[in-house]
Amino acid sequence: MSASAASGFVTDLDGLRERRSVHLGYSEWVEMTQEQVNAFADLTGDHNPIHIDPEHARTTPFGGTIAHGLLSLSVVAPVTQRLQVTDAATAINYGTEKVRFPAPLRVGDHWRGAAEVTEVTEVKGGLQARINATVEVRDQERPAAVAEFLIRFYA
Repeated sequence: MSASAASGFVTDLDGLRERRSVHLGYSEWVEMTQEQVNAFADLTGDHNPIHIDPEHARTTPFGGTIAHGLLSLSVVAPVTQRLQVTDAATAINYGTEKVRFPAPLRVGDHWRGAAEVTEVTEVKGGLQARINATVEVRDQERPAAVAEFLIRFYA
């Protein structure tokens, strides 16, 4: 078993079973761009002007366009995948709980993901890890997204 803030946490099923918490580290700081927001809008069909119309968005309390909440949530996926279980035949995203969007992720903001395993439980055929994930925004007190992901590792 080894742990590193830069690379995440690599273990096997037995090691994960013994370990109930581990910080998986942080992603790099990345800028949220209007192009990313527009592509997400096209992909999902959510063309709310708060996301895609900079002129309209300037008249809102946000002062400009913001990322969709679900886009803010989805960008944290790579940091949750820093938990590597070497002898698991497969890993699946079983679900997400307690999702909150405490603050906006504005176009032009720099964000990073952070994640921590907070619980490991037995499930039929494997283990389930509860991972608390956060999308932090540089120079912003509150995060853009906070959620608990349930990741299942099957033998």
